[in-house]
Amino acid sequence: MKDWFGLVARLVTGGVWIVAGALKLPYPADSVRAVRAYDLLPEAVVPAVGHLLPVVEVVIGLCLVLGVMVRGTSVVSAVLFVAFIIGISSAWARGLSIDCGCFGGGGEIPDAAAKYPGEIARDVGLLGLSLWLAVRPRSRLALEAVLFPRTTEMDPTTEDEGSLDGAEEDLAQDR
Repeated sequence: MKDWFGLVARLVTGGVWIVAGALKLPYPADSVRAVRAYDLLPEAVVPAVGHLLPVVEVVIGLCLVLGVMVRGTSVVSAVLFVAFIIGISSAWARGLSIDCGCFGGGGEIPDAAAKYPGEIARDVGLLGLSLWLAVRPRSRLALEAVLFPRTTEMDPTTEDEGSLDGAEEDLAQDR
């Protein structure tokens, strides 16, 4: 059951990253404006972050959906969600009324504070899924399992006393 939950976690989190990044890619100026609106980063790095973030989001999403480099990608995903939660919380605490820019857009909008709790809750849920995948990266239908199959799997419930690991096989062949 955990492997199926991992699949759902990968697809949901990866899907969100792909959609978020893909919606921003055609409009880099909007992405830069969204990053600038938080007023957290030095102006010198705002354009770089605004331009690179959508690309990073799409790459993270593709890796998760395909099931490659899941642990590392999930850690990066979790770090980004923590940063987004801090950013939205900071904007809320400072009384800023900005679009989070999560799925494109960005900048000042009226009554944005009403959306902040839902945006934070969404990101906390996705953070939880990312952390699950960081701890338990193997899941169903992952390309990683095909590319890098486990050579020995130690599952005490299905232990086969007749099977040998690689070192034992070498020793048995030498005899």
